[in-house]
Amino acid sequence: MPVDQSPRVLVVANQKGGVGKTTTAINLGTALAAVGQPTLVLDLDPQGNASTGLGIGRAERKLTSYDVLMGEVGIAEALMPTRIPGLFLVPSTIDLSGAELELIGLDRRNFRLKEALAKFAAEEPGRVAYILIDCPPSLTLLTINAMVAADAVMVPLQCEFFALEGLTQLLKTIERVRQSLNPVLEIQGIVLTMFDKRNRLSDQVAADVRKHMGEKVYNTVIPRNVRISEAPSHGLPALVYDLRCPGSQAYIKLAGELIQRERAVAA
Repeated sequence: MPVDQSPRVLVVANQKGGVGKTTTAINLGTALAAVGQPTLVLDLDPQGNASTGLGIGRAERKLTSYDVLMGEVGIAEALMPTRIPGLFLVPSTIDLSGAELELIGLDRRNFRLKEALAKFAAEEPGRVAYILIDCPPSLTLLTINAMVAADAVMVPLQCEFFALEGLTQLLKTIERVRQSLNPVLEIQGIVLTMFDKRNRLSDQVAADVRKHMGEKVYNTVIPRNVRISEAPSHGLPALVYDLRCPGSQAYIKLAGELIQRERAVAA
């Protein structure tokens, strides 16, 4: 993507927790930055796991996504560099959990993030090529703000028995947002995560998802990998913690596949 264009905004979302959502956001962001696509990870989860996983301690999070949603600061002010060149972060703290109630009384409550991102794109043209929004694992005003602000949704999907059931619920949510709040919202892709090649169920789930969703499912599959699990405790993306592990290599391939899809959209 040429850096003189507005950044592509992708929301990484799944209403189910523990599916590799935050892991995907930080490692995909790292991989994109590594191939010359400056990327901003916007942490919109009150747990702040994306911030922790990128090595930003709680004491360092002076301005956060909460301040952005409340209109107290712009994204350019809240943005922080990470130790990965070309990868930036708007961090989150537990304060964000109170935003739900506070947003209810505000004007244009569903459009707060969209307007903040539009202002950032106008003020800092070419600063980043991609913005990845890491959402909480639930349908809240935070998630709706993210979907209203996004060009597309990337869905991490764990290879487990109830995967398709959860996906059906998420697709209904995306369709409701598209119909009422963001008509351009689309599914960018579905990423199969925590794939265990020793487990026949993983193969079956992958086959079922591909049967129902076709080309929307990425060819790249993220394997279950202990190095990916260890990396956040060191405040590092897996790609920095262990570049050669299968999980890191999978995220590099995923970034390449995403860029190809994005170029096809722009063509």
